Amino acid sequence: MNVKAANAEALRRLVAAEPVLTDCVPAADALGLEARTVLHAGPPITWEAMCAPLQAAIVGALRYEGWAAGEGAAVALAERGGVRFEPCHHRGAVGPMTGLITRSMPVFVVENRAFGNRACATINEGLGRVLRFGANDESVLARLAWLRDEAGPLLGKALRRAGGLDLRALMAQALQMGDEMHQRNVAASSLLLRALLPSLVREGAGPALARLIEFMVGNDQFFLNLAMAAAKAAADPLLGISGSTVVATMARNGTEFGIRVAGCGARWFTAPVNTPEGLFFPGFGPADANRDIGDSAIVETIGLGAMAMAASPPVARFVGAGGLAEALRVTEEMREITLGEHPHFRIPTQDGRGTPVGVDVRRVVATGITPLINTGIAGRKAGTGQVGAGVVRAPLGCFTAALEALATGHA
Repeated sequence: MNVKAANAEALRRLVAAEPVLTDCVPAADALGLEARTVLHAGPPITWEAMCAPLQAAIVGALRYEGWAAGEGAAVALAERGGVRFEPCHHRGAVGPMTGLITRSMPVFVVENRAFGNRACATINEGLGRVLRFGANDESVLARLAWLRDEAGPLLGKALRRAGGLDLRALMAQALQMGDEMHQRNVAASSLLLRALLPSLVREGAGPALARLIEFMVGNDQFFLNLAMAAAKAAADPLLGISGSTVVATMARNGTEFGIRVAGCGARWFTAPVNTPEGLFFPGFGPADANRDIGDSAIVETIGLGAMAMAASPPVARFVGAGGLAEALRVTEEMREITLGEHPHFRIPTQDGRGTPVGVDVRRVVATGITPLINTGIAGRKAGTGQVGAGVVRAPLGCFTAALEALATGHA
């Protein structure tokens, strides 16, 4: 298959995806996770190369699972090779920021009914001090235990009763309401609760139901993890299309930025990751920022996030990228490195044009324009948590390396 035909097929698969939310079950069941296996965001990485927030989150996860009694024991277990670290992407999953998934954590299951594959993601923990930003104190562990013991099982029962929720339609509607599905998920989270509430009420009762509803109502980013799982389910069918130069994965582990390209299958191309720029919470500044981290760039991979900035001017202001004019400029710039427009994700401020989709490594290298990503900013000191939100550029080196591999037949 020549490059033009291969890329046409990649784009067809990307926009034809039908992600449906079907269940919420323990990761051990959904992903077959073994004991002392920890999934993390981004490309593969060793314990020694991990940034402080990722190591801190792993310490919390090991304590949560009961594999280590305290911080010292957790660090010792990791240092002596007693933990298997693996990218979420290798096990059919995605995770925001540190991206950690262990066997007892409940995960949402999203099926791509157009192609028969599926992807998983954890339940979003909420705001404040959370594991995904490297916090690991007792309040973090208590919330994780509640998600495992109460929230996850109730969500699973409700989803099975509902018979599945069409996430593509929900995201398309949320886009019309000001979300871009990365930094802003206010509308999508509300639409999800509205769709799920009848089944929740039928399956739950009393204080447990009240706690879950209060948690969902109070978390404007609840839908983020679902957007990520939907995006992975949509993008994974691209992997293995011989000759295609379309990007199928973008992910960061706090040390490296990695991409996978359709024509190169599961192979990662990496480069040092950049540090986000944006707005910081009171008391924090650029010196407190960790380098970028998380699997959430998968939403940009399918035409959302910064690709859809024009649909969400409030996000442009929140992340320090200006107002409507700047939001429009960002989306137009992203059109220079993509192959098409998404027929289902349409931007109201651009007369209903589809979001730019199908990042082409050839165009990235030729123009020097790399994908822009909306992102949260983790504190670089272990246990700090989130310190702000902003934008970051993917490093050019990933795309150059991928293009060289494709051009020389070493994909």
